[in-house]
Amino acid sequence: MKHYSRQQIEQTMNLAKATRLLEAGFIAFARGQVQVPPVQGFAFEQANGDCCVKSAYVTGEDCFTVKVSTGFYDNPGKGLASNDGLMLVLSALTGQPLALLQDEGWLTALRTALTGRIVASRLAPTQVQTIGILGTGMQARMQLEHLLPVTACRRVVVWGRRQSQLDLYRVFAEHLGCHVETTLDAEVVARKANLIVSTTPSRHPLLQSEWIRPGTHITAIGADAPGKQELDAALLARADRLFVDSIEQCSRYGETAHALAGDLVDRRKLLELGRLLAGEAQGRSDDRQITVADLTGVAVQDAQIARCALECCQSA
Repeated sequence: MKHYSRQQIEQTMNLAKATRLLEAGFIAFARGQVQVPPVQGFAFEQANGDCCVKSAYVTGEDCFTVKVSTGFYDNPGKGLASNDGLMLVLSALTGQPLALLQDEGWLTALRTALTGRIVASRLAPTQVQTIGILGTGMQARMQLEHLLPVTACRRVVVWGRRQSQLDLYRVFAEHLGCHVETTLDAEVVARKANLIVSTTPSRHPLLQSEWIRPGTHITAIGADAPGKQELDAALLARADRLFVDSIEQCSRYGETAHALAGDLVDRRKLLELGRLLAGEAQGRSDDRQITVADLTGVAVQDAQIARCALECCQSA
């Protein structure tokens, strides 16, 4: 079994290839061509942490992936990263382990950020006036970094809970060439931005429906486990197009689950991202529509990004 470090994975990763594989994975998933066992989840309330175990196999591939991903949100105060994890790639022909990808959670963060890029490239309004970011952590940074190739907008407004973290985010975003406004009030983001990405582990809504401007697109990625919520459930009811990475998974947790539980959204309104990518579902049809993508993280993303990482490392 091969063992690859985060440094090796980062140095060899081909982002264009990873994006193509992620898109293909979503399409295969929407067509029922992926085995995705139920997610195992752990909550560690005493440590403000959680852990999930995800696995997937794409029909016809010669390998499958099992991933362990952790999020311990008080870690920065201890000098540690909030997220960590690893991926194990195994042969679908013999069952033998092929590679341990000790990526420290980087591959999970990357596949999530690239999915944000994929979604924005299909659903963002024609003219993005301001990019709004909720959160200041690693994913908030990666989302912005990977959005910039698909929009000419360089105006950013970012919300966080602590000014010290906002100040660090400003330095990061300005280094990318962005004009940055920081705020401790999430309503400011909603009022100013028409492309918003929410990246926090919040357990109560940060964005209220009445704050959102017509024509806004929102990618919600923080509510990836039971109990988490970043969006007012009424906002999902108001959306003209509501896309999810997995109807089954988003119906159990994520933003969609809250809207379904409150009878605010008909399950028939939910459209899987893979159908959009395959041209089987309509995306935004005009710049007055509100679009929402609820991304809880599907294991096919892990299988595809792990396959990409392994192939890139092997060919280096």
